[in-house]
Amino acid sequence: MASFSFGTGNAAKLLRLPLYALGRIGTLLLPRGDTWVFGCGAGVGDGALALYREASDAGHRTLWLARSSRDEDDAKAIGIRTRRRDGLRGWWATARAGVLVVTHGLGDVNRYGSSDGFVVQLWHGIPLKRIGLDSPVTVQVPSGIPAAGILRHVLTALYRGAAQRIRVLPAASHRSRGRLESAFGLGDERVIVTGEPRVDVLSAGTAQQRVATATTLLTRTGPLRSDQSALLYAPTWRDGAGDAAVPSAEQWVRIVRLLEQHDAVLFIRSHPLGEGAYAPPWSSGRVRMLNSDLLPDATPALPRIDMLVTDYSSMAYDVGLLAMPVVYLAPDVEDYSRDRGFYGRYEDVAGPDYARDWDDAIDRIDEVLGDHDAYTAASDRSAALSAQMHAYRDGRNAHRVYQAIRARGIPAPKGAR
Repeated sequence: MASFSFGTGNAAKLLRLPLYALGRIGTLLLPRGDTWVFGCGAGVGDGALALYREASDAGHRTLWLARSSRDEDDAKAIGIRTRRRDGLRGWWATARAGVLVVTHGLGDVNRYGSSDGFVVQLWHGIPLKRIGLDSPVTVQVPSGIPAAGILRHVLTALYRGAAQRIRVLPAASHRSRGRLESAFGLGDERVIVTGEPRVDVLSAGTAQQRVATATTLLTRTGPLRSDQSALLYAPTWRDGAGDAAVPSAEQWVRIVRLLEQHDAVLFIRSHPLGEGAYAPPWSSGRVRMLNSDLLPDATPALPRIDMLVTDYSSMAYDVGLLAMPVVYLAPDVEDYSRDRGFYGRYEDVAGPDYARDWDDAIDRIDEVLGDHDAYTAASDRSAALSAQMHAYRDGRNAHRVYQAIRARGIPAPKGAR
């Protein structure tokens, strides 16, 4: 079963309205300082980590707000100072911070201490599916709740009000910028084309260094030889619903046979907010789970992946920076388009030949892995899509975001020239 849906999350948000009001009063009484606080809904990583390092290197006082003991341990391992996000100490750190950096929402830091803060919303991917104010599921409430229509209007107002706190929202390109402006209800003075800090790891350093780092991360699941192909299956979140693409027993047999034929390993990356029954009916070292509890941020592992299989994940835009072939597997595209919606047509991204089930996907994977020309064509197509969506690929996106923050009135660290 999935672990979260907008409906349950919004119901909890409505119940917490008195706490938001108390937090708002508290932030009015406290002056903000010069500390930068960071949080990320996926753990210690993503664009928040890239910008954290940029601000720390510049000399700012920085603090990571940890959601769990796992976050604390991960931060400690790389020398990051933390404080628990929740509770009075987390509220105090957020309410006193000069800059609040988030990747998912204001709940990445202490949600009750964010009023009137300088919010930097890095987001966590170029939107393919509709998000925010553009998607009806954003203000969804559980079925059967009285006055559901009124509550949806209340939630829309709350969401729009929270979005207005954002001072800087980086965009990967002008095409992505328009989607973010619409989704958050912001003008172009706040949504700026700097590139996304989260993908700096795909461009910084040498290709050999990136592959070495990625290999180290992937071998958390077991050995991975340098001559083995590595595939990544990354289905997106379905807002509490099950994934229509879970393979049948017969399809698992075909998948494992395919992996054996091409001497490949398939890593399965379920969405952090959902769960799927993706284990084959017998133990196979060629199918490995790569969930967020093992690897909170999958982006640094991408340079060792040879092919991505996905449905509607924004990762399809990112892997083009590596010219990685993508096989699209979308068995529920009509339902997903109706309930969630896309920016543009799904076929504009996936092409007209996307797979409708695992049998189709297996045939496509076999073709791409087994034929040099097919692999090259799929790689070129992926790179062309990325070129439309990523304006920068120099590993300096976090630096441009930092400069944009400073240009909007955030002072240099004390002692800096």
